[in-house]
Amino acid sequence: MKRAIVAFHVDDAGDPVADLDCGHGQHVRHRPPFINRPWVLSESGRAEMLCRELDCLRCDRMEWPCGLVAYRRTPEFDEQTLPTGLTREHATKPGVWGRIHVDAGVLRYSVSTPVCRSFRLAAPASGIVVPQVRHRIAPQGAVRFFVEFYRKQD
Repeated sequence: MKRAIVAFHVDDAGDPVADLDCGHGQHVRHRPPFINRPWVLSESGRAEMLCRELDCLRCDRMEWPCGLVAYRRTPEFDEQTLPTGLTREHATKPGVWGRIHVDAGVLRYSVSTPVCRSFRLAAPASGIVVPQVRHRIAPQGAVRFFVEFYRKQD
């Protein structure tokens, strides 16, 4: 999944890491002849790469990034109070992660991109919502759940 570079930092080993808008970091080493990224060696080269996109394999694997903080939570929904917008394809904004908490029953969680996947979330269970990834949910009978939203701390 393509993610924009928002900043750079150096890890403990001295290797450059691109900070992506999803909250993940990705090493961007220059090690010719196999890895050819001369732009990473200078501040001006890195500055030119800001806003460019890299593939984030960790988003593809739905891996939760470190350092996220909860900032909002929905009310608890059931099969009767479930907003119809959640049953249609929708997505969170850039940098916004979600965690679906199923407290009772079963919820079908379907993700459309990058690869169509479907998860059966049976209580007690949670599902990860990746930023900007289209998804929808469907109750499988009686269910009780809520969604928490997370982002990187400023």
